[in-house]
Amino acid sequence: MEEKIKELLARMTAEEKVAQLCSVGGEHLLEYERLADEKVKEILKNGMGQISYILRHLDPDKGVEIANEIQRFALEKTKWKIPVIIHDECLHGCMAKGSTSFPQSIALASSWDPDMLFEVAKVIGKETRARAIHQALSPTINIARDARHGRVEETYGEDPYLTSLMAVAFVKGLQSEGVIATPKHFAADFAGDGGRDSSATYFSERTLREVFFPAFKASVQEGGAWSIMAAYNSISGVPSSSNKWLLTDVLRGEWGFKGFVVSDYGSVWGLHGAHRVAETLGEAGKLALEAGLDVELPHAVCFPELVKMLKEGKLSEEALNKAVERVLRGKFWLGLFDNPFADPHTARKICDSDEHRELALRVAERCIVLLKNKGILPLPKDISSLAVIGPNADEARLGGYSGYGMRVVTPLEGIANKVGKGTKVYFAQGCKVRDSSKEGFPKAIAAASRADVAILFMGNSDETEGEGRDRCNLDLPGVQEELIKAIVDTGTPVVVVLINGSAITMSNWIDLVDAVVEAWYPGEEGGNAIANVIFGDYNPGGKLPITFPRYTGQLPLYYNYRPSIRSLDYVEVRGRQPLFPFAYGLSYTTFQYSNLRVVPQKLSAGGEIKVSVEVENTGKYEGDEVVQLYIKDMFSKFVRPLCELKRFKRIHLGVGEKREVEFVLREEDLSFLDENLEPIVEPGKFEVLVGGNSEVGLRESFEVK
Repeated sequence: MEEKIKELLARMTAEEKVAQLCSVGGEHLLEYERLADEKVKEILKNGMGQISYILRHLDPDKGVEIANEIQRFALEKTKWKIPVIIHDECLHGCMAKGSTSFPQSIALASSWDPDMLFEVAKVIGKETRARAIHQALSPTINIARDARHGRVEETYGEDPYLTSLMAVAFVKGLQSEGVIATPKHFAADFAGDGGRDSSATYFSERTLREVFFPAFKASVQEGGAWSIMAAYNSISGVPSSSNKWLLTDVLRGEWGFKGFVVSDYGSVWGLHGAHRVAETLGEAGKLALEAGLDVELPHAVCFPELVKMLKEGKLSEEALNKAVERVLRGKFWLGLFDNPFADPHTARKICDSDEHRELALRVAERCIVLLKNKGILPLPKDISSLAVIGPNADEARLGGYSGYGMRVVTPLEGIANKVGKGTKVYFAQGCKVRDSSKEGFPKAIAAASRADVAILFMGNSDETEGEGRDRCNLDLPGVQEELIKAIVDTGTPVVVVLINGSAITMSNWIDLVDAVVEAWYPGEEGGNAIANVIFGDYNPGGKLPITFPRYTGQLPLYYNYRPSIRSLDYVEVRGRQPLFPFAYGLSYTTFQYSNLRVVPQKLSAGGEIKVSVEVENTGKYEGDEVVQLYIKDMFSKFVRPLCELKRFKRIHLGVGEKREVEFVLREEDLSFLDENLEPIVEPGKFEVLVGGNSEVGLRESFEVK
């Protein structure tokens, strides 16, 4: 491989090298779902690094046929016969038409099950590669500390440790099927003031390294990620897409990253057109390339100018060659030089197969979080009558970066599939997600008045959250809260099921209802999964990966904050701060923790701490519990977080079953960065919390000598 790369570089022209660092949008090559021959000849004459989302709107077999034509042109009509990388988004399923759609990322994190996510990513990778797509611009591993940000749904939540484990699982699963993973957005994106998308950020290097870097570092060093996407934002005045310290010194120099960096869509142009740090498109391209960004997506407008800059002596040829080397290595790893083609029949057979749909159902069940239950759930399947109400009851809500063209089971359909023939199901939409009209209220009230129980499917949609849709208010949008109160006033017991991608504030209505279920955007089998939970065929065991505030004005609110002298919060919420704390989630059964042991009580250099606890199912249902371990450094040179998640394990217990769960802590788990930003472990006392969420559990302590 290295010999071939050197040979190519020695013989390629500047135009041919730069072409490998460029991308073209699929719309520039297609006409009426066919390749436009003359456009292809002109655009791909020097080869091409990547092609963006060209297959997204095509059926699997048709997409493969188009992809094969492109690769055939690259091998037969270009000078050096270098194949092309075709990429798309694969956040919770490939976005190309007809792929399996799994629950949204925030839901996947609610499973607290990295092994499950690995299996999901393998299926996504298998379907993606079968479609002749070679790179996934996924996963999104930004830390979600402000629930107002529209893209919280794409993340694995607010905790660096949980996010790191999920990121590694996704990267490994995807790449095991021959698809390049692209953790994004590097770095500290989604963290701007007020939860605003891609806004300027101002973080110390300590905060970057302790909070925003760990998942990226793990993706590279443990997951072996072949690509990284640079972010739109700036950090302390330096855009991430031209930040040499980020993309070269840290990513490659410290972490040993060997792959290639791609831009977020249009972020190289943004150096000129948004951040205004480059006067021309060519200067923007030069800044990005020499900082360590290798490929401009989705349609290169700055990097083509590099040819002129190189010939004028304004660009480092060494930087250009290194970038081309990295791209070519990726193509070799993908096996494209050996065989860039795919089989249309295989793509049609694999995508959204029965086996993959079954996995989507099982995964959706594991992601659902029970937030409140006054004993009403689970409902009996032979209940006489039900009212199914709400703007999300009979809609296919999949969340951002979702595919289409697959069969989606709505909540109403799932409930209809589950109940007995003697159960009457009354349906009324009641209102739309964000509209102010109450025109549908009378029908909804009438339905609830005739029913034994009313199930309200409320929440958000792509109209009210997602990319480009940050929020300043986390209450249910539109007149949904008024609809809840109107249904409560009928006297019929009310269960609220939330379909959404971030935290929702509920203080205006939560005390009025009998149960609240957080289903997130649950994927194509979501309706069946929700019904299985509501009627007791599956006992929910998910836990929140983000903190739910009582009021929007508390944000940003996250569990691992650093304490201060003033411990009191806003006058409206003094006392317990969150509505639901990080890692919260109920079950239809109960779990009792006992016999917490920490051995040894004093840790010497190079040693390890074993923490064990017994967990017993003391209720009437078998079920899952996520056993969590947090630590607190009692006294330290620098102010440390109030507590930090260090270990967790999801276990299944039968009725009356007791199990011992053991965790091992090592020195690196107790370390923090000193004044030189080097990891140290200070002597002193640590407290351990083991329990079912970040606020409650058994406590014990140990000492580091």
